[in-house]
Amino acid sequence: MEERKSLFKTYSGIIWLLCGITAGSILGLVFGKGVEVIKPLGDIFLNLLFTAIIPLIFFTIASSIASLEKSEKLGKLFVVVIGVFLGTVLVSAIIMILGVLLFPIHQDIIISKIPLESMQSASGGSQITQLLTANDFYELLSRKSMLALIIFSFLIGFASLRAGEKGEGFRTFLNSGNEVMKQLLHIIMKTAPVGLGAYFAYQVGIFGPQLFGAYAKPLGLYYAVCTFYFVVFFSLYAFMAGGKEGLKIFWGNNITPALTALGTCSSIATIPANLEATEKMKIPAHIRNIAIPLGAPLHKDGSSMSSIIKIAVIFAMFGKDFTDPSTLLMALGITVIVSVVEGGIPNGGYIGEILAITIYGFPMEQALPAAMIVGTLVDPIATLLNANGDVVSAMLITRISEGKKWLSTTLTT
Repeated sequence: MEERKSLFKTYSGIIWLLCGITAGSILGLVFGKGVEVIKPLGDIFLNLLFTAIIPLIFFTIASSIASLEKSEKLGKLFVVVIGVFLGTVLVSAIIMILGVLLFPIHQDIIISKIPLESMQSASGGSQITQLLTANDFYELLSRKSMLALIIFSFLIGFASLRAGEKGEGFRTFLNSGNEVMKQLLHIIMKTAPVGLGAYFAYQVGIFGPQLFGAYAKPLGLYYAVCTFYFVVFFSLYAFMAGGKEGLKIFWGNNITPALTALGTCSSIATIPANLEATEKMKIPAHIRNIAIPLGAPLHKDGSSMSSIIKIAVIFAMFGKDFTDPSTLLMALGITVIVSVVEGGIPNGGYIGEILAITIYGFPMEQALPAAMIVGTLVDPIATLLNANGDVVSAMLITRISEGKKWLSTTLTT
C-alpha cells in the first residue's frame, strides 16, 4: 500500500495532467465549437506562463553565464549546442522527405480562402536587425523579441563575469532571481491540468473536423512520420546520450513537457516544463539553462518537418515534381532557415511559407492560404517535436561536452 502511495505521489502531477487533458478532449468531441466557453481557462494559464517566461529566460541564461569559471568553456559549449541543433533539424527534414517520396501527395488540395496576416515588406538587413536586437529596453520584455532577449541575457552574464569581485553582488542577485522564477513556475504549473484541459478541448472541438477534409492525406502522412520520428529517433538520441539508462530517464521525465507542448502549441510555453524535466534528468545546470531557452526559438525538428510537408502540398497543388534533387536540396536549406527565424508562439509567423513560395516562384495569393492551413493543423505535433527535441538534445549536448560517463557520474552524486 505504501509503495502505491509513493508511486502516486511521484507521478501525481502527470496523472492529474492526463486526467485534465482526457476530460478536455472528451468535452471537445462531445460539444464541438461549444467548448469555446471554457477557452479562457486555457488562455489564463498560457498568459501566466508567458508573463513569467521573459524574466525566467533572462535569469536562467544570465546566471548560467555569470557562474561559469572559464569563458573558454562557454565557447566550446556553443559549438556543441549549434552542432546538435543543426544535426537533428537536418535528420528530421530528411526523414520527412523520405516519407513524402515513399507516400507521394498526388491529390488536388482545395484552396481555401482564409484571412492573411498583414505582412510588412522590409529589406533583409532590416529584418535581421529586428530579429537580433530591440531599439528600446522595454521591447526586450516581449516574447516577440525572444532572440534579442537571449542575446541581451548572454551579454549581461558576460558583463557580470568580467566585473570580477565588484560584480559578485549582481551575480548573487542573478542566482537568487533564477531560483525565485523557478519556484514561480512550479506554482503556475499547478494549474496545468485545468489550463491544458481547456486548451485540448478547444483544439479538438474547433480543429478536429478539418483533419478529415481535403487535407487528410498530407496531414495523416505528417502525423505518422512525426510519431515515428518522436518514438524511434528520440529513443535513438537518448540511447546515444546515455545508453539504456539514458532511455529510461528520458521517457521517464518527458511526459509533462510533451503534454504541455501538445496542449499549448508553444515552444516558449514549454520552457518551464523542459527546465524542470532536464533538472530531474541530472543534466548540468550550465547546459540545461542554455540549451533549453536557446532551443525554444532556434531548434525546431517539428517545424523542419512541417516545412517539407507544406512544400510538398504546394507542389501537388500546382502539379509540379517535388522529387527533383535541386528541389529537395532547396527544401533542406529552407528548413534550416525556418528553424532559426520562426517564433516560439502558436502559429507564430509564416516566414517559412513565404520564403518557400517566393523561392519556388508560386503565386502567393493561392499557395500561402494552403500552407497556412496545413501549418495550423500540424501545429500540435510540430510543437511536440520542437519542444521535446530540446530535452533530448540537451542530453546529447551533455554526452558530447561531459563525456560518456556523465549520467553515471551525476546519478552517484
